[in-house]
Amino acid sequence: MNPLEPRPIDLPGRVDLGLGTDLSFLDDAKILGAPEDPADLPRWRAKLAEWRFGAIERTRYDGSHYNEPGREWTQTAYSVALVWLWDDLLYNVETGRFTPEKFVEHGVAEFGGYDAIVLWHAYPVIGIDDRNQFDFYRDVPGLRALIDDLHRLGLKVFFDYNPWDVGTRRADRSDSDEFATLVTDYAVDGVFLDTLKEGDPKFTRAIRQANPAIALEGESRLPMARIGDHALSWAQWFADTRAPGVLRAHLFERRHMMHHTRRWNRDHSDELQSAWVNGVGMLVWESVFSAWVGWNARDRATLRRMVAAQRAFAPVLIAGDWIQLTPEIPEKARDHGVYGSRFDLADITFWTLINRHDEDFDGIVLRSEDQVGDWYDVTSGVPITADDDGVHLTVPGRGVAGIVRVGATAGASCRATARKLGTMPRAHVSESAFPMRPAERVVVPPVSGPAEIGPTVDVPAGERTLTVRHRRRETGLYDTAPYVEEWKPLPPRLHDIQTVEREVSLPGGSVAIAEVTNAEYLAFMQATGYRPLVPNRFLQHWVDGAPAPGTEDQPVTYVDLPDARAYAAWRGGRLPTEDEWQIGALEEGFIRREPLVWNLTESEHRDGRSRFCILKGGSHYVAEGSDWYADGGPQDPDVSFKLVLTGGGLDRSENIGFRCAG
Repeated sequence: MNPLEPRPIDLPGRVDLGLGTDLSFLDDAKILGAPEDPADLPRWRAKLAEWRFGAIERTRYDGSHYNEPGREWTQTAYSVALVWLWDDLLYNVETGRFTPEKFVEHGVAEFGGYDAIVLWHAYPVIGIDDRNQFDFYRDVPGLRALIDDLHRLGLKVFFDYNPWDVGTRRADRSDSDEFATLVTDYAVDGVFLDTLKEGDPKFTRAIRQANPAIALEGESRLPMARIGDHALSWAQWFADTRAPGVLRAHLFERRHMMHHTRRWNRDHSDELQSAWVNGVGMLVWESVFSAWVGWNARDRATLRRMVAAQRAFAPVLIAGDWIQLTPEIPEKARDHGVYGSRFDLADITFWTLINRHDEDFDGIVLRSEDQVGDWYDVTSGVPITADDDGVHLTVPGRGVAGIVRVGATAGASCRATARKLGTMPRAHVSESAFPMRPAERVVVPPVSGPAEIGPTVDVPAGERTLTVRHRRRETGLYDTAPYVEEWKPLPPRLHDIQTVEREVSLPGGSVAIAEVTNAEYLAFMQATGYRPLVPNRFLQHWVDGAPAPGTEDQPVTYVDLPDARAYAAWRGGRLPTEDEWQIGALEEGFIRREPLVWNLTESEHRDGRSRFCILKGGSHYVAEGSDWYADGGPQDPDVSFKLVLTGGGLDRSENIGFRCAG
């Protein structure tokens, strides 16, 4: 499989235009592809209508799910952000506090604002110990207050459900009941079904019993039978035709919201344009499990232009008559790559136009028979008029344009909205270069004096070539996204073992032969009175402020990077870098205490949105049952594990300790 090409399952469904053909095979399509010959468009539209009526009959669809009070917001959730709970925009690690206002302000400035947010919380950390996915929400200090703040700021909130989490701590209740209680306790509005097209009926039933209005959103192609009880779905890895096709699930039920996404893309214009002509939304995912894949300036500007108009004219998009690939676009514009949809509701007409070409199109974009009423360019705020030749407009290259015509009988509020959008400048931006944001390594702190860290092994100064192995996951290893512009990464290219060569320069020093023990950390606490900024989970395994009897010589755990750094500095040393740890581990005398725990290293990296460090050595614990879990078990010295750092004390684990360097 060529990873840069869509799989057969991703390709648009071909709409058979023959008479009397069975169209039920389109029930499984992602996108209903457009014909290559414009002359076939009338028959194509007729076939779309024929398929829809047939599908309604086949599924005995009634649409009552979309009338549930309290769930109407899903129909107008045009922009959703998927965000690591500990994103630097949402959480300040220096103060230990959430910063929802900062996150929302960024969303407004860069993307036109969000309607909802998915708080991603556990993967790729889950599996480092026996905490389950529910623990990774419940252990977060201030989470309910954060959700209340996000609600106050106008966002709906999704929690993430991981069906593959089967090998961590099990509760007395079923996962369905556990998650139903969780989303109720935290007043969550929606559930994102990670890796799933649809929710298991038992799971869905438990969630709905807890909150009848809660919304479900799956990750991929939603089966026809579940459109009736899943209000949203992702349009992820959906290939399209040049003339944009129609999203099957949204055509079937116009109230069903879809969110286009290609997580590894550095160019989102295809998804944006499909969303625009279909009247659906977008998922914004800037940091994919700590791998930076931020949007370019052009695509951010395009989304800003889109969502303002979509929110203003949502009733037209949802309930209006929809003419796909409207015939009003002249041949010259169409040959250039200009296509669009027309939506009519009462005395309002909304055209959503796109330009597939890299170059702007400036000319007649519509030849409308009905030229009466007031006309507005609601995406750029440039005044326009309609005359006998048609509507003259610039549709930017790889961008969008939107036109609204308001008739004489349209309400005053609609007219005022159209006028406001039609006079509000929102420029298209042509800059499409990827906004690089390399992860920079935090400077290794200097050693304060002669380190008193016990027996050590030497790590000589000089240049070395190190071989490092790691499991290829969606996090990457250092600062590179692992699947740039690829379609859907699948095994064996996902979760396989990668080997890289690293050229390193070592300052020279020493590494302690063993991990710091509980007794040694107690001495530090007694001598300094150290207390962490956020006490959550700190030394959670101790009893009454001291190690449990019999554990004094075991590695101290339930400490995070600042806790470990504070101890090392007290000893006049620091933590070893991952390179020093790897070299030192090959020296005679280097040992591992029992129980075996991962070792923190002085390898913190930051890119302004996420943080990570490298763990070494492995641990005694292995989470079984899924490749999505963090690595476990003993590991050779050349194996590195990228620990995506959290906040609120959640980095503290029973399976992570440290040793010192000097």
